[in-house]
Amino acid sequence: MATGGHLRPGSYLGDVSALSFLPSSPRPLLLAGTGSELLVYEVGTARLVAAFKVFDGVRVHGIEPRGGSPDCSSHSLAVFGERRVKLFSLGLRVSADGSEVGEVRLELEQRLPGFDHWVLDARFLEIDGLLAIGLSDNSVALWDLSKRVLVTRVKSPDKCLLYSMRMWGDSVRELLVASGTILNEILVWKLTPQNLGSSLLRSYEGDTSDVNDNEIIHLGDNQYTTVHIGRLKEHEGSIFRIAWSSDGSKFMSVSDDRSARLWMLSFKSQSFVSQTASQDSVEIIPKLTLFGHTARIWDCYVSDSIVITAGEDCSCCIWGMDGKLIKMFKEHIGRGIWRCLFDPSSLLLVTAGFDSAIKVHHLCNSIFHDKAEDKVVSDGLNYDSEIFVVSSPSVLGQCGPLDSKSEYVRCLQFAEENVLYVATNNGYLHHAELSNIEDVRWTEIIRVTEKAPIICMDVMPTYSNLSLNREDVIALGDGRGNVTIVRLTSGSIEPKVNLSFTWPAEKDRQLLGVYWCKSLECSHIFTADPRGVLKLWNIRDALFSSTDVINAPQKCPLVAVFESSFGARVMCLDASPREEILIAGDKRGNITAFPFPKILVLYDSCVTQQKMLPCDRFKGAHGISSVTSVHIKDSTSDHIEIHTTGGDGCICFFKYGRNVQKIEFFGMRQVKELGTIQSIYTNLATESHLSTYAIGFTSADFIIWDLENETKMAQVSCGGWRRPYSYYLGTIPEYQNCFAFVKDHDVHIHRHWGPTQDKKLLPQVLHLQFHGREVHSLCFIDPASYSNLENSSDLLIATGCEDGTVRLTGDVHYRFLTGSSGRWRSSKLLGEHVGGSAVRATCFIPRTYTITDKSCNYSLNDISDNIAVENKDETFLLISVGSKQVLTTWILQPRIENGQVCLNGLDVDSKQSSKNLESGDLAMSFQWLTTHMPPKLIRNRLKAGHIKQSSEEGNSSVVQPNLGVMDHMENDWRYLSVTAFLLKHPVLRLTVCFVVVACSDATVVLRALLLPSRLWFDVALLVPQASPVLVLRHIIINASHYKDADGDRYLIVSGSTDGSITFWDLTETVHGFMQLISETQPHMSIDCQKRPRTGRGSQGGRRRWRSLANHSLKKRDGDISSPDGSNLSTPYSAKNSSETSGVDNTQNVVNEGSDGSNSEIPSSTQSCEIPELRPIQLLSGVHQSGVNCLHISYSTPDKSYCIVSGGDDQAVQCFIFTVGSLENCSTTTARLNSHDNGILKILYQHKVPSAHSAAVKGIWTDGTWAFSTGLDQRVRCWKIGSSGKFTEYSHAIISVPEPETLDVFHDRAKMNYQIAVAGRGMQMVEFSPA
Repeated sequence: MATGGHLRPGSYLGDVSALSFLPSSPRPLLLAGTGSELLVYEVGTARLVAAFKVFDGVRVHGIEPRGGSPDCSSHSLAVFGERRVKLFSLGLRVSADGSEVGEVRLELEQRLPGFDHWVLDARFLEIDGLLAIGLSDNSVALWDLSKRVLVTRVKSPDKCLLYSMRMWGDSVRELLVASGTILNEILVWKLTPQNLGSSLLRSYEGDTSDVNDNEIIHLGDNQYTTVHIGRLKEHEGSIFRIAWSSDGSKFMSVSDDRSARLWMLSFKSQSFVSQTASQDSVEIIPKLTLFGHTARIWDCYVSDSIVITAGEDCSCCIWGMDGKLIKMFKEHIGRGIWRCLFDPSSLLLVTAGFDSAIKVHHLCNSIFHDKAEDKVVSDGLNYDSEIFVVSSPSVLGQCGPLDSKSEYVRCLQFAEENVLYVATNNGYLHHAELSNIEDVRWTEIIRVTEKAPIICMDVMPTYSNLSLNREDVIALGDGRGNVTIVRLTSGSIEPKVNLSFTWPAEKDRQLLGVYWCKSLECSHIFTADPRGVLKLWNIRDALFSSTDVINAPQKCPLVAVFESSFGARVMCLDASPREEILIAGDKRGNITAFPFPKILVLYDSCVTQQKMLPCDRFKGAHGISSVTSVHIKDSTSDHIEIHTTGGDGCICFFKYGRNVQKIEFFGMRQVKELGTIQSIYTNLATESHLSTYAIGFTSADFIIWDLENETKMAQVSCGGWRRPYSYYLGTIPEYQNCFAFVKDHDVHIHRHWGPTQDKKLLPQVLHLQFHGREVHSLCFIDPASYSNLENSSDLLIATGCEDGTVRLTGDVHYRFLTGSSGRWRSSKLLGEHVGGSAVRATCFIPRTYTITDKSCNYSLNDISDNIAVENKDETFLLISVGSKQVLTTWILQPRIENGQVCLNGLDVDSKQSSKNLESGDLAMSFQWLTTHMPPKLIRNRLKAGHIKQSSEEGNSSVVQPNLGVMDHMENDWRYLSVTAFLLKHPVLRLTVCFVVVACSDATVVLRALLLPSRLWFDVALLVPQASPVLVLRHIIINASHYKDADGDRYLIVSGSTDGSITFWDLTETVHGFMQLISETQPHMSIDCQKRPRTGRGSQGGRRRWRSLANHSLKKRDGDISSPDGSNLSTPYSAKNSSETSGVDNTQNVVNEGSDGSNSEIPSSTQSCEIPELRPIQLLSGVHQSGVNCLHISYSTPDKSYCIVSGGDDQAVQCFIFTVGSLENCSTTTARLNSHDNGILKILYQHKVPSAHSAAVKGIWTDGTWAFSTGLDQRVRCWKIGSSGKFTEYSHAIISVPEPETLDVFHDRAKMNYQIAVAGRGMQMVEFSPA
């Protein structure tokens, strides 16, 4: 389908369902099946060599390569999926030196006929020249490879449907079959010759309950019958996977019951496999039962020394043959790891799953210290991992309970991998030389003031200009408030103290921290007290004094005092004399910015005791958790970037404006694997890519986490971060890392330090990571909003997922169809909804309109009569909504600087992709702007008065307060759809984003977001709705089209679960709100939300939620007043903060019913202070059931609109209409076949009753072409005629199971349509009109 006018499916980005190593290849090659594609990877370089489409709409479930010689340039493959099997020849061309795999060719050799049951396994029987195919009805088909015919089909004596089957053997006589049934049993059976089968049958008749029949087959000149060997019933769940060992002596089974079981085959006679013994010659013995997964186990591997399991809990476990867990990897996300693969020769472990990632582990790496295969120890590959225990001389021998005078270790600090400083409670500082772990050399450096414990310590390594010896400058703070500085030189025998001096910095027990700052080197040092006061001391003269007296008294003048307004202890800081700013983070999660003039640290500065007041602060940067590190990143723009880490497991990103001197939050990354992050380490040593690591703790373990690859680099059980600890990382932390912690008076050291000059860093991720669960929504990001379309090589797609994440995925523009080079190129995590609530809908706003209404106090002559679209400093927003009524807004930000991929909070999941990003191809990304959530109702603050009572004539009914409260607290409302548009006020320089959201409680609400203040307002409630709205779209009608003096018109179109389509007019409401904003200017006096909640105890800054007074808005006839009858004059009277009030604007409201009676309508989104808008048009019966998708396009020539919709009834509906006068109109209900409904004049209409063979889930149109997708896994292209008639033009089968959404990008310059379909994964389809 390469010609124009046809749909051409492109790359699939979704779960990886098959893995296999190519045997006997000159370099390690990995074969992976994803969707209908076969991917070929060169593992050593993490390079995608080739990608081939092997099926049409059928998923690849397994890959079975045929063995060959190492020099063979062609390999045979059996690829199967669903009911189909194909045989391919894979040709390789390797460079002359064997260093690189060049061209790869895949040729179809044989296509087997379709089977009546799913194919579960395939195995080449080399001795007989056959291919054995295992089917889900517990049968085996034999295919003759030379004659290309199906020889026979062998049915098991136990006919049962299977979940899994695996075979072992190189011939029919050796073939062993293990089948996992849907009845939680494992059946083991094989083939025997007919003359032997009779004797086996007689011995088998003793247990007739397990045998139904024996089927005789013919293979060549021999007759065969199937013989049952064993039935295993130990599992309590379905058998999902079975794996044989290489010699066939044992096999592994994994199940729905979260267990893995190892079975041994005991051969009483060595001739059993060769078919010369009776059935009694074999016995199946259960050897191991492994429990450790928290969910179902999907795959397994077994060898002579280890067992590997992978499951739904996204973990891959490595077990010893004694049943002990050696190591666990948990680096995938979502619904689990489908496949695990291990190569004993190279010790490579490969995992792949639902999240599309293919991850490679080398079991010699630092993550795997323990013995895996025998080869690990025999080859000495673990020589660089050391675990040992040392004890300080002053602490040695201590035992029993401790008191304030006991001797114990208080502080640890690595200076390098072989040098550790230890400070004790009695004031001793020791130097430990760790080069020889058998003979650790201890040196007592100094003892501070007697009877004073060392409270804090910091080490600054320096290098002398005159010698290559390293000098360490150690700062010690003791309990008497004194600071001691020690400068020593590392010698060949023992360290030499060159200088030490002490001065009082605080009162007794008031000195809690001493901090070096790298930008200041060793000339200045900071001290911290419990009240949030920082002091800057000048020690340059004292430290570099020429005196020969080691303990000579020195003067250390106090330069400046920085006092935080929060009054909490400062835990970390960073200063930049170049930017003249100091950022401090405290114990309560706040950060404070202080001015830091260069004059404070100049060499000849005489400034002393200058008090510096904060220039700005940010409350709750890490919620209530401590800030653990601060880093100021230099920037060439008008702002400074600040990166912080905290005890909430988050990395936060802030901007500090050089001119406005204000801290602004712009992004956050939550590392779920870490409970607290202590710091971020960036490896700049390698030029090929940038590596970034998070250093932190879980509850009891120290972890080094690779942020780029989402991979755990090291894990040490240490008891948590409250113990004294220290770590040190080398050039490549995977191979060079040290960690020390204190336990039971001893210092436990884990050191993994290997040479890196000859060691190649193994790439960890081969295939980029995507969503780990179903994708519910997607939208294209218009390239015109972030780059010049002519020079753009990327199409960016924003997707929202069931797990609450929003990602931005890039595709190489127009090249993904032409070869293997055009693959999905990057997928970045923008963020996550609060609490991980599912993302149901996304909306990108590509342009900003200037409001043109007389109500805004300005002259209409100042702007054009047409809609004015701002080109300068235009705002582009992405909105995502979902469960728990979370509404998150992201703002597009161009990326000026290259390289800092992870530290911008937008992770790239492969190092291969990061190289492309550093080239600057992706020059934009989105940053979090604001999140709106409904206020929480607190049980003990609700009163009975909040629940309205209704009475009817002659009958009184009282609503029980407790029932109402419980119903309101336990609701699980979710947003189902969203649409939005941006309006710019021409005078106030304010931009308002009007957002319409549809909730599952059948409410539709219009909200407004004021920018840049980030204030939310509830504007109107769109009523009535008898059923929930599934899809929303908006129409902006240009005033010039109809010569309307009142300005532009704003319409909302919705599709509901009852099959109706409804229209609302928001024009008067929008104009009234803009007028009210211009009069009150609430952004001048109200604070705004500053950072999102994380759901992990970090609630961030303050959040304001406002509702404007309804009297200020122009209400329609159907609007009602507040239930309490209040007439609020300003928006501030409705002020309600989630921090100060337990009951916010969300209440149970009494609305006036159509019959005049009062009825209580508990609503999740309804506010008693906002007006109600009634629809201007209701089209009923458009679909027989829910309207799942809807799209609108505008036709310029005839000024008409085209609406296409798809529903659960499998139909596609199209109607073309014009909009008449909207003045003085009331709600009109009409059926679609009425061609003139007054407000909407329907010109043409057409319906395709059975457009798809299943529910239609996505649709798009530009008035000429339309594209739809449905659960039938098809994308259909429709031609829309002049009369609105739908005609199918083309269709394509896609690899995305259960499609849920569709969006299209139309490149008018190239006459090309790019169609993106998402569901369980995502795929692109290209269409070029003929």
